[in-house]
Amino acid sequence: MASSVSSYEVRQGSTQPMVSAEGSVGTLRAERLVKRAFDVAFSLLVLVFISPVLLLIAILVKLDSEGPVLYVSERIGRSGKRFRFLKFRTMVKEAEQLKATLLHLNERQEILFKMSNDPRVTRIGRLLRRYSLDELPQFFSVLTGHMSVIGPRPCLPCEYSLYTKKQRRRVEAEPGITGLWQVEARTDPSIDAYFALDIHYVENWSLWLDLRILLKTFVVVFAGTGE
Repeated sequence: MASSVSSYEVRQGSTQPMVSAEGSVGTLRAERLVKRAFDVAFSLLVLVFISPVLLLIAILVKLDSEGPVLYVSERIGRSGKRFRFLKFRTMVKEAEQLKATLLHLNERQEILFKMSNDPRVTRIGRLLRRYSLDELPQFFSVLTGHMSVIGPRPCLPCEYSLYTKKQRRRVEAEPGITGLWQVEARTDPSIDAYFALDIHYVENWSLWLDLRILLKTFVVVFAGTGE
């Protein structure tokens, strides 16, 4: 992981602000408009193109286990604003209640929770997670402006409440379906890498960086490295 982090120069003190004293606010605003236009156009194209896939996944989720088709939860968006987060349900209906019994098996650090072979994940859920198909409903959140195609992972309110002042910098951008951490350190348990990569993205955002992340996302998704 060290090589991935250092390749994006996220060592302490190495990041640079998005706009320098000599930078153009007007240019940044124009790039933000381009980013938003891309989010809307790309999301509409994806949703139209994959609408039969969305229907098929919904049917499979419903047939596979008891519970709703969609998992809906409250997440933290840009500047700490809350929004309703959508995913296809990949766990059993009692997943939240069972989490307390699995905390001792956590493979991530501190405020993050993740474990291999999570017994709460359903059969179809494992397939959806492997290829990130459970994330597809989030394109609706992109259309409403609560999310972007690319940005830091949206965090839970309980996680956000434990952030330090520095860590809260990661919510200065719209949360994304994919992002720098997702393509560089998705399976890395280090919380330092998690925050370093997301803060680096916020402080060094550019359309070119978004393009690189998007292209790498296709590689990661087709490799089936999701959990």
